[in-house]
Amino acid sequence: MASTPQIPPQAPPPPLPPPHDAARANRKVGLIAAGAALAMLGLGYAAVPLYRMFCQATGFAGTTQRASAAQAATVRATGAPITVRFDANVAPGLPWTFRPRQVTQDGRIGERKIAFFTARNNADRPITGRAVFNVTPEQTGAYFHKIQCFCFNEQKLEPGQEVRMPVIYYVDPAILDDPNARQTPEITLSYTFLEAAN
Repeated sequence: MASTPQIPPQAPPPPLPPPHDAARANRKVGLIAAGAALAMLGLGYAAVPLYRMFCQATGFAGTTQRASAAQAATVRATGAPITVRFDANVAPGLPWTFRPRQVTQDGRIGERKIAFFTARNNADRPITGRAVFNVTPEQTGAYFHKIQCFCFNEQKLEPGQEVRMPVIYYVDPAILDDPNARQTPEITLSYTFLEAAN
């Protein structure tokens, strides 16, 4: 008579964690997810100022540098020539006339120069504008230093008011050590005025 095969006994399933342990684990996961969401939100708000700081530090995307008068006083002019071309624009909808007083300016690398722009408010209401700027070629942004500029502050013009606005600048002699920028004969400094948010 054939014997029936013996089925080994099955191990009992592991006990379920007590309900309070599952709730604690869920709460921990929820807190981690909320923390990650807040971190991403914070990074989103910080992205613009961090990008601006990065551009100012590196000259990325043609962002110019800012120098104090004391820093500029330590810079010596070289014999290397450079031409700076000035470009002026207004954003669509801004009723201003904005232009450089001179289209180009010749100088020497390291030499402090001053250039003037004029802006006129053609509207019948006061308007505050702010200028955004860059230089081209982009690789020269790290070497183009502004000591004083109307672009450092917003400009408020009354109806019909016309103003003359200076920019004092120099091109850092360190450009001559950069193989990607030292052969640049001309730098274009470009401004665009936008209406400032109230």
